[in-house]
Amino acid sequence: CRTHPADSSRHAVTRAGVVVLAAVLGAAAAAPAIGDQPDLAEVITAGGADPASATLLIVRLSDGATWVSNPARANRRYPPASTSKIVHTLIAIETGYARPDSAFEWDGTVRFVDAWNRDQTLASAFAVSAVWVYQRITADLGHATMAEWLEHLDYGNQYIGGETDLTTYWLKGPLAISAREQIDFLTRLATDDLPLAAATLAAAKPIMVADSGEGWTLYAKTGWRLDPDNADLGWYVGWLELAGASPDSWVFAFNLDMNSEADVAKRRPIVREALRQVGALPDPR
Repeated sequence: CRTHPADSSRHAVTRAGVVVLAAVLGAAAAAPAIGDQPDLAEVITAGGADPASATLLIVRLSDGATWVSNPARANRRYPPASTSKIVHTLIAIETGYARPDSAFEWDGTVRFVDAWNRDQTLASAFAVSAVWVYQRITADLGHATMAEWLEHLDYGNQYIGGETDLTTYWLKGPLAISAREQIDFLTRLATDDLPLAAATLAAAKPIMVADSGEGWTLYAKTGWRLDPDNADLGWYVGWLELAGASPDSWVFAFNLDMNSEADVAKRRPIVREALRQVGALPDPR
């Protein structure tokens, strides 16, 4: 069944989530000593990127400890590119449009990523970042539905433009989001504080698992915004859950200017090394 995004009780949940997040970020500001080390700019540099044209923000949810490189850029909005597949997946499931195993028949158009050129499920489309599947989702759900849900979920600037932008608004804009806003949204997702049904979250989160190991699970999504006039933009966002005797979660958002295809491969390793240095990931064996 469809859930209407104007449900007032769910708006109350969203407001509660904002209060919780504000408390977390307030705690972070009150305890800067925890987040002073490691130096994330050094991690970015060691990973082969320029910290002046990148930002990485990590928040530990148990105490609000925060690590950030280039805080000014962390407030700057950019098109979310394929990181928007997180919110679009949630909307597709919540509205009843799709389930993780729902089939999407390939239209036969050969696209530049080979893994896209076949039938997909919602889960496989997320994994290989098949843009055409999500363009079909937004086109089928329609402008009004997508606009309402992005506002209801308080995602970035919540603006998708006009009807002609319906299949490109997250790739070219006008939808835009900052690293700090990614952290806000992902914190609410990781803590089940979005105005969504519990069944939606239970179905969607497994789709977002990028990696796992003994006692930890990483939920993440990359993004690559192609820009013909400037450097491309790369994203890597998500959260890491640590189980065991001392469970905890770390939420992260990383973006950088990408001047060549060599920069594409730097996103995940930089974030993983940063997560290791803040104590979220174990040292590699």
